[in-house]
Amino acid sequence: MTQISLGLDTFGDVSHGPDGQLQRMDQTLREVLDQATLADEIGIDFIGLGEHHRADFAISAPEIVLAAIAGRTNRIKLGTAVTVLSTDDPVRVFQRFSTLNAVSGGRAEPILGRGSFTESYPLFGHDLQDYEQLFEERLDLFAKLTREPRVTWSGETRSPLINQPVFPPLGPEGMTVWVGVGGSPESVVRVVRQDLQLMLAIIGGDAARFAPYIDLYHRACSQLGKPVRPIGVHSPGFVAETDEKAQELLWPHYADMFGRIGRERGWPPVTKDRFLAEVQHGALYVGAPETVARKIARTIRTLGIQRFDMKYSTGPMPHTDLMACIRLYGGKVIPMVQDMLADKAA
Repeated sequence: MTQISLGLDTFGDVSHGPDGQLQRMDQTLREVLDQATLADEIGIDFIGLGEHHRADFAISAPEIVLAAIAGRTNRIKLGTAVTVLSTDDPVRVFQRFSTLNAVSGGRAEPILGRGSFTESYPLFGHDLQDYEQLFEERLDLFAKLTREPRVTWSGETRSPLINQPVFPPLGPEGMTVWVGVGGSPESVVRVVRQDLQLMLAIIGGDAARFAPYIDLYHRACSQLGKPVRPIGVHSPGFVAETDEKAQELLWPHYADMFGRIGRERGWPPVTKDRFLAEVQHGALYVGAPETVARKIARTIRTLGIQRFDMKYSTGPMPHTDLMACIRLYGGKVIPMVQDMLADKAA
């Protein structure tokens, strides 16, 4: 059976404290350290921290938090979900991750992307009209930095480099780099062209509808002469002792977060019926351990992927509930998924 990696993601959603009120961001950040430490202790493969620049989420500098996690953990892979490469300098991003990779003993696995929010564009002095060009050029430069000890590069969104070494360099084993893709064919082909690893963000609807993107990836690898690399999926979820408890605990926080974001973007109101429909038939991996494990195993088999990361934090859910979710995910869901996949392979 192909080795399957099972991880967790969080954006550091600002959480409710014991008094039911929103906590300060510094407390949420310390809680993320505890959550990642627990994930390492119980054998979860990966922890990904999303970069955001808004009041809902505490993590704006994920590499710094990951470095703190590296000092408290031994084996878990350390990455982002995602690094907003479009509005950062790819040389500095590379340096931060090559440093993290060094101090963690080769555990850094950045996931690069454009992000689902736009706050970073005005914050760092970029124009949304350059959305496509910024990412295209910066991904190209970042890919070169991971492979070439001296880089020559030119583009329109930053100054050129001529035979430039960048420090600290990666060791001979290199660094695994993923690209987060929301579901456009052009983005899939871009990942193949740069010979990086594809991470599909499936946050709504049946995961099976992404099968054409998997097929496109394999066709593009063949046509461009690139090796087929592991493919991953990122989706939201939550685990509790029973299906009913998981839905009951998650729903008010899900409604809070998506209600606020929906009002910003002009989405229809969040309803409990839509939430439950997404749990039953869509991309919400919510329920008891066996329920979540069956859904993850089905996604892995249907899409033929090698990695699944569950975003376990959604809205201002208390730290105690998140820790309980992590324990169930690592202690019960992951072994069940492995058993289900082994049974199918046999």
